Amino acid sequence: MSVIAVIGAQWGDEGKGKIVDLLAKTVETVVRFSGGDNAGHTILNSYGEFKLHLVPSGIFHPKVACIIGNGVVINPAVLLEEVDHVRKYGVDTSNLFISDRAHVIMPYHIILDKLEEGKRGKGAIGTTGKGIGPAFADKIARLGIRTCDLLNKEQFRARLSSLLEFKNDILTKIYNAPPLSLESIYQQYCQYSERLAPFIKDTTYMLNKMVLQNVPILLEGAQGTMLDPDFGTYPYVTSSSPMAAGSALGSGISPKAIKHIVGVFKAYTTRVGGGPMPTELKDEVGNLIREVAHEYGATTGRPRRCGWLDAVAGRYSVQINGLTSIALTRMDVLDTFSSIKICTSYKLDGQTLDRFPSDLAILEKCQPIYEELPGWQKPIGTIRSRKQLPAQARNYISRIEDLLGCPVSIISVGAERERAIIAKRLVV
Repeated sequence: MSVIAVIGAQWGDEGKGKIVDLLAKTVETVVRFSGGDNAGHTILNSYGEFKLHLVPSGIFHPKVACIIGNGVVINPAVLLEEVDHVRKYGVDTSNLFISDRAHVIMPYHIILDKLEEGKRGKGAIGTTGKGIGPAFADKIARLGIRTCDLLNKEQFRARLSSLLEFKNDILTKIYNAPPLSLESIYQQYCQYSERLAPFIKDTTYMLNKMVLQNVPILLEGAQGTMLDPDFGTYPYVTSSSPMAAGSALGSGISPKAIKHIVGVFKAYTTRVGGGPMPTELKDEVGNLIREVAHEYGATTGRPRRCGWLDAVAGRYSVQINGLTSIALTRMDVLDTFSSIKICTSYKLDGQTLDRFPSDLAILEKCQPIYEELPGWQKPIGTIRSRKQLPAQARNYISRIEDLLGCPVSIISVGAERERAIIAKRLVV
């Protein structure tokens, strides 16, 4: 048994939570490796419907260890609220662990996130305002506070005092905002520390011991490849790498241990926030996709921008992640469409472009070149075999495989865990 990484292959919101929840029964450990509570995974199973933001999606499997890795930034209040919520539904959290190297979101991160976004005006990125970006910025600037720091109250107070003096200067002198109280933050985070202490472990040691013992591990991504700060639509990106390479860094597992990389794609494309999206549909078709699929953010409730599947961005995602297979979600959303389009290339200044450009000024000018396929116009939610799908649905899937150069191993045909088709070629 080997390590599997489940990666968002588009702009996030692809349905990774369901895929992780589905595959978690085949592993012994699930690791969330990036992002923060700006990401939301909606899961529907026998316990009910849940919107998880920090707790790994494997939490609903009692025998599965769930780890929040070092690559995640943690808002203690959000995490504790989430833990309390799942416990109310009888979910066991005794197998939940937090990396002692994970960074902590502080009150000034959230305040600065909102102030900085406001200052951008028309150039606003569309952040969730949850302090994720400032927390990751402090991590890189060596100004962060880690979960291990919370366990030593004397050390934590000294570090917080020094950092808060610096942050209060920014708040008061640049933004004319009121200063934050050292005592208030210290006392609040000491309370968080007392509750979080049983969860905080050296998860890097734990995971590498599991790798040596050949324990099956699943690495759970947040957001999507096109939001990666290096390879996404910069600056309209997130603050940590949601890619396959980031799964190794954010968990502490060697890249050599990762044997399977499953990229999650919707059968169409969505995006939240600013930045270019070549296949966005600003018409009744886009609105129909949004309403049928209820495409509203799990974290913010914002309406998602909807459009046809972008195979140019998809090929790029397959290549830079090294995907070994694709999990195709929300196929049932397209049940009623008489025809379905796939963007196979872009048109730019009269030329055909089949690669994904780095320059946003170029990307914004790109017009999608579509290939149109007939729809299947019948419900597929009860089907559990690819061979039983309508011919038009099978043809659509095959065309995606051809255009992206990667096999489809899972087809999701509904929100519930059991509404899925798993191909034999998937190795877990």
